[in-house]
Amino acid sequence: MNTVLLEKAKHYRSRFNCGIKALNNYLTVMASQQAKKDNTRTFVLEDDNNSSHIIGFYTLTMTPIDLKALPNKLQKKHQSSTSGGLIARLAVDERYKGKGFGEWLLIDSLRKLHAASDSVGFPIIIVDAKDGAKDFYERYGFRAFQDAENKLFITIADVRASLG
Repeated sequence: MNTVLLEKAKHYRSRFNCGIKALNNYLTVMASQQAKKDNTRTFVLEDDNNSSHIIGFYTLTMTPIDLKALPNKLQKKHQSSTSGGLIARLAVDERYKGKGFGEWLLIDSLRKLHAASDSVGFPIIIVDAKDGAKDFYERYGFRAFQDAENKLFITIADVRASLG
């Protein structure tokens, strides 16, 4: 399996349905526009049987860090940091759910952000867990910010340790 950048002309975006209208609409309407503006990058996992069909996708970008919302130890360690990596969206088409693709996409997104942190330093990766996805992210080491229950983070150091 391999993720590739979303290609408007190749990938059949309107076929994708993860069951969450906002995520479906983002993929269909906004993802390509945001990529053209260099605001985000959306990666898709293609179906091996038909590469125009999207199994799932995630969107990466950078985001400001609210240091005061981090645990005290991390606030002190990263007091000069201003931004972190953001997994802005992650979704799997309903036809492919329950087959481990969500986990695969999350790990792939963490690998890409880890590689980016080797070139452009940032200390944490952030995700806004939508529609009950908090438990999913917590299973992989994400922790909630102090001021926002569904806004989670993991340190690059933890990602580096888990990826080996």
